[in-house]
Amino acid sequence: MSAGAVAGAVGAVGAVAHAPGFGLALTLAAHLGADALHRRLGRPALLAPVLVAVVAVALVLEVLGVGYAEYLASVSVLTLLLGPATVALALPLLRAGRALLADRLAVLVTLLVTGAVSVAVTVVSLRAFGVPAELLRTALPRSVTTPVALTIGGAVGADTGLVVVLTLVSGLLGATAGPWLLDRVRVHDGRARGFALGVVSHGIGTARALGHSHVAGGWSSAAMVLNALVMTVVLPVVARWSA
Repeated sequence: MSAGAVAGAVGAVGAVAHAPGFGLALTLAAHLGADALHRRLGRPALLAPVLVAVVAVALVLEVLGVGYAEYLASVSVLTLLLGPATVALALPLLRAGRALLADRLAVLVTLLVTGAVSVAVTVVSLRAFGVPAELLRTALPRSVTTPVALTIGGAVGADTGLVVVLTLVSGLLGATAGPWLLDRVRVHDGRARGFALGVVSHGIGTARALGHSHVAGGWSSAAMVLNALVMTVVLPVVARWSA
C-alpha cells in the first residue's frame, strides 16, 4: 500500500472518530460486545460488561486521539437518560416494599453502619495521605449514585468531572468484586446480597443484582435510594467539618 493510500485511510479514520455520533456508536457497540462476551464466558465477575466496555472505549479514544470533552458531547443523549434510568431502578423498590418494612430495624442499622464506615474510610484515608481539602470533598460523594453525587458535589464545591470518575470507579469495583467477596463469605441470601451491592456500588451494583434475582434487585434498589437520601444530608455536613 502506498504512502498516499495509508495517509488517506488514516484521514478517513480520523474523520469518523471526530464525527458527532461516533462516541454514541462506540459506547453502544462496546457495551453490546462486552455483554455478549460476558454471557458466552459464563458471566465471570471480573469481566462485568460495564467494566469491559469502559476499558474498551477508553482504549479506542486514546488510540484515535479523541478528548474526553468531545466524547462527552457526543454521548449527551446517554447523559440525559442517566436521570430517568436511575429513577427506573427504583421500580424494584416497590416490589420489595413490604419486606423492607418488615425488616426496617435491620435495614436502618445496616444503612447507618455502612454509611458511617464509608465516610470514615474516605476521610481518614485521604487525610492520612495529606490530600487537599478540595480532593477530599470530591471523593466524598463516591458512595452514591451519579446524579445524586453530582448534586452533592456541586453543593460542596467539588470537581464534578472527577466526582463522576470516582463514582464510576467505586461502582465498577463494587459490582465486580462484590459478588465474588459475598460468595467467599457465604452470603447467599438475595436480600443481603442486593442491599450490600446497592450501598457499595449504587446503580451499577443494582443492575448487577437484578441479573441475580428480582429479590436482590429490589433490595439493592432500596439500598441505593435510601443511601442517597441519607448521604444528601450527611455529606455536606462532613464536607464543611473536614474542610
